[in-house]
Amino acid sequence: MKNWSVFIARMGVCLILCSFVFKSAAQNVNGVEGKVTTTGAWIPNEVEELEGMKMGPFVQLDNGQILTIEDKKCLISDDNGKSWMEYDVFDTHQNVKISNERALLKTKSGVIILAFMNLEERKNWNWNPAISDSPGAILPTYTIRSLDGGKTWQDLQKLHNEWAGAVRDMIETRSGNVIFTSMMMRHNPGHHTVLTYTSRDDGKSWERSNIIDLGGAGHHSGVTESTIEQLGDGRIWQLMRTNWGTFWEAFSEDEGLTWKDIQPTNIDASSAPGLLKRLESGRLVLIWNRQYPEGKDYYPLRGGDNQWSEVRASNHREELSIAFSEDDGVTWSKPRIIAKSYSVQNEDTGKTWLSYPYCLEMKTGELWVTTMQGNLRIRLFEKDFKR
Repeated sequence: MKNWSVFIARMGVCLILCSFVFKSAAQNVNGVEGKVTTTGAWIPNEVEELEGMKMGPFVQLDNGQILTIEDKKCLISDDNGKSWMEYDVFDTHQNVKISNERALLKTKSGVIILAFMNLEERKNWNWNPAISDSPGAILPTYTIRSLDGGKTWQDLQKLHNEWAGAVRDMIETRSGNVIFTSMMMRHNPGHHTVLTYTSRDDGKSWERSNIIDLGGAGHHSGVTESTIEQLGDGRIWQLMRTNWGTFWEAFSEDEGLTWKDIQPTNIDASSAPGLLKRLESGRLVLIWNRQYPEGKDYYPLRGGDNQWSEVRASNHREELSIAFSEDDGVTWSKPRIIAKSYSVQNEDTGKTWLSYPYCLEMKTGELWVTTMQGNLRIRLFEKDFKR
């Protein structure tokens, strides 16, 4: 009996020590103190987990409620996401399901606009390695809008039928026009391209831009999943995901109808999308996955076989970084990690991904950052990371 008591006591000490060691390890990554979220991501101490929050994207209504979309529903919360009221987006006869890759906006006039791919029409994805293509693949881009704060929806329309890998971002310009980003697959061989749509009437009708096609071969090749923001001189700036180690950029001087000056940036990036947003402070914020983990110059590469892509690329998504610009993207603050895979690192597996970010400025300088991959749900403050 005595020996058993001694054993239990020793085990208790061991568990306490193990717990202390784990907690200590969890608090320090790359010399930065932090903690581990309920979903297994390390975050700095300045960052707070929004446990149980929806994925987003979100918009804030004039009465302070927040609105998001999920599957076929519009969700509205008046208690900062603790509970949600549900409203149907579609009529029962409409065969529509909203993709996770979507864009949402409330215009200055109060109209809510949603752009997405319709998963119910997804078909003919049959990648053929012999031709590096999936002929006839379909995943259409749609829009719909609400005039009453998300309670009812109208003007559902298909904008193109071709396979769109993602719809990622939407802005309203100072002129009151709405622009959102989409994609369109091209063939012989298969690769992706980027385009935008512009509305001059709060999403009731749309004009298509020129298509940015930089070639490629593979089901993750080409230019993809772009983000946009308006610059101080009125131009629209577009950052595109590539497999070439950096974001590529394009500019529009006509509210997103024509894109030109297409070239690489000096912003290192993995093959994953970023999110560019103008904050109330006037700064630009960029949230993205860098080409390699912080402090490293290598990561396991994908592609180079004309199946994933024609070149080998970093698909690093284990760290989500943030940076700020005071001069419209000419220079950026030092990137800071706001979330990092804790249990597994340096392995290109979906279990470690923290990517496809959305960002809501809930209050001035208070940013809610959520991700589609990795279920990250966090709140941080601009003042803690802008330097």
